[in-house]
Amino acid sequence: MSYKVILQDKYDLSPLVEAINLRDSLEQVAYQGTVNLIVTPDMPAISPGMSIRISGIPYGKKDYVPLLNPAVVWEVESSNNGNKKMALTIYDRTIYLDKSEDEYLFPAKQTATQRFKKYAADWNLKIAKLPDTGKELGRSVYRTQSIYASMFADLRETAKAGGKLYHPRMVSSGLELYELGTNKDVYILEYVTDTTQSRTLEGAATKVKVLATTASEFGQEIPSKVMAITEKDIDKYGQLQAIIQDDEVKSNAAAKELAKSKLRGISQTISLNAPDINTIRAGDAVMLGGMKLLVISVSRELGSPGNMSLELGTYDDVKRRFYLE
Repeated sequence: MSYKVILQDKYDLSPLVEAINLRDSLEQVAYQGTVNLIVTPDMPAISPGMSIRISGIPYGKKDYVPLLNPAVVWEVESSNNGNKKMALTIYDRTIYLDKSEDEYLFPAKQTATQRFKKYAADWNLKIAKLPDTGKELGRSVYRTQSIYASMFADLRETAKAGGKLYHPRMVSSGLELYELGTNKDVYILEYVTDTTQSRTLEGAATKVKVLATTASEFGQEIPSKVMAITEKDIDKYGQLQAIIQDDEVKSNAAAKELAKSKLRGISQTISLNAPDINTIRAGDAVMLGGMKLLVISVSRELGSPGNMSLELGTYDDVKRRFYLE
């Protein structure tokens, strides 16, 4: 197996490895791994909290690169059915952002970039790459919730204001705010199997109204103010109207952008299996049959060759599903 598993920067567990499985998804922040080991008498004691890393040789290359690093042992499960075995559940260190809670009060006119600097400083995370997200956000009050929930609220508001789509990632040099679909190497998926394509009008919207937050006048309820209306493809799909009432929308211009982005015809997702390309991550762009799609999730079994299962969607579908709901 052309992979290395190193514990505490000094113990090479690679000869003891039976299997390695990795999972990455836009629905979670931390890259997750499972490592199955054979237990030997000279094996070091392993406990949750220890540092660990996985490296591998990328598709078409010759040298090892970090795949899951820096990571932490989160769970250890031992078994003995005549042969002693151990299963490690590991995560990259963004798991601490998902499992830790705090409260934040942010003033208006900050960007997600500025707020990420605050999060990283509070949790002693090195910053690897933090692009300027460019969109000023409204005042935000985040009561007790996970740090990642606060982070993603900032990224959703950025998208609703017409900004780009971002996802936090932990890489070897620190925390990265990754812009979806900007990977340098866009792989063409060939030799795919078990392909399933789902196409539906469920969740479609051909007309969208954005309303201001409901207000009252002299103690009486009054109709909500319409901030924007937009429509598309009514003749093609029929009138399917969506109403948006969102405190994060602060201006008519932002409301118009949000309404346009919520227009939705047929949505589709594609699931498939393929030989593993071990550097593909959730949020990366890939090519399939001439279409450029984003990876929603990837589950892989490392090996020579390994196998990966992908869920793919268009940029617009990913935006609506994860950033605009």
